Amino acid sequence: MPGMYNKQENPHVPIIVTGNDFSTLYAPLIRDGRMEKFYWAPTREDRIGVCMGIFRADNIPRGDIVKLVDTFPGQSIDFFGAIRARVYDDEVRKWISSVGIEGIGNRLVNSKEAPPIFDQPKMTLEKLLECGNLLVQEQDNVKRVQLSDKYLKESALGDANDDAIKSGSFYGKAAQQVNLPVPEGCTDPSAANYDPTARSDNGSCLYQF
Repeated sequence: MPGMYNKQENPHVPIIVTGNDFSTLYAPLIRDGRMEKFYWAPTREDRIGVCMGIFRADNIPRGDIVKLVDTFPGQSIDFFGAIRARVYDDEVRKWISSVGIEGIGNRLVNSKEAPPIFDQPKMTLEKLLECGNLLVQEQDNVKRVQLSDKYLKESALGDANDDAIKSGSFYGKAAQQVNLPVPEGCTDPSAANYDPTARSDNGSCLYQF
């Protein structure tokens, strides 16, 4: 009834949420005054400490970790996890090359052989720096593709070729005619150095036999 309220207090339960991107959460929950936000900006020592944990099982010396962190000072923490994953991915790619693309299904599905076993890869500073530089190149390629897409979309030429832009087939000679940077690399998925962000093949594909 009007003027009558439940005297029982509703308990307020604090909820702690961690994450990198809260933009997809329900907006009223994250508005100022309802959610207190604390941003973590890791220092150099923080980054070194986290990376020591990432590579703990790989027995990477602290000096190499420091060198790795200092080589990529502007990268996020998960970048270093991606470096480690790239080294392991290389071992998987070697196995795929040994059995062949066509033989993967027969080797993994209803096979009489035991599942493949991968030895722990030996991680060296040189290998980690190599993988880190490859990731930086991929980041640059993605940025170039996004900038090219934005430029073409906002231009009259882009509107006239909207279907081609969406399908990804607009890049190549047409893009070169308007002096747009076209990410180059190996576009053959069966190659060892296949680059999924490349839009133009530059003849650099490498194959393992």
